[in-house]
Amino acid sequence: MTIAVGQKIPSASLRQMTSEGPKEITTDELFKGKKVALFGLPGAFTPTCSAKHLPGYVDKSGDLTKKGVDRIACLSVNDAFVMDAWGKSQNVGDKVMMLADGNADFVKALGLDNDFSKNGMGTRSKRFSMLVEDGVVKQLNVEPQGAFEISSADHMLKSL
Repeated sequence: MTIAVGQKIPSASLRQMTSEGPKEITTDELFKGKKVALFGLPGAFTPTCSAKHLPGYVDKSGDLTKKGVDRIACLSVNDAFVMDAWGKSQNVGDKVMMLADGNADFVKALGLDNDFSKNGMGTRSKRFSMLVEDGVVKQLNVEPQGAFEISSADHMLKSL
């Protein structure tokens, strides 16, 4: 079952690269008392994710902040090292948190996992965006397979 608007985000642990190495961050730490624009995507360094999805949120980070978003977070079923390298290659800086869900535990708990085994990629995240306020989903945009429209930064901005 897919998470829905009005539901609380499930408890899970993610990883984020720090100067000391990969660090765990819980969903409670990520969302408590914050308005967070979270977007998930199939994989770091993949074509649409690298050309459109992540760059859109980097480019629109200031606009999202002006609309009251406290944090912008990118989530993928990759490890923290890959997410860090991808963030550096995309000049993310501190505009977008690069979060790793290495075992897909969080996307599975959200019901937003996708089986890419036929492409040799295993379990990945569906392409989505959501606005989460203090741990509760206020907006949820899940793309049909192969699409990129409603999970974009532009769509998120228009919805705020």
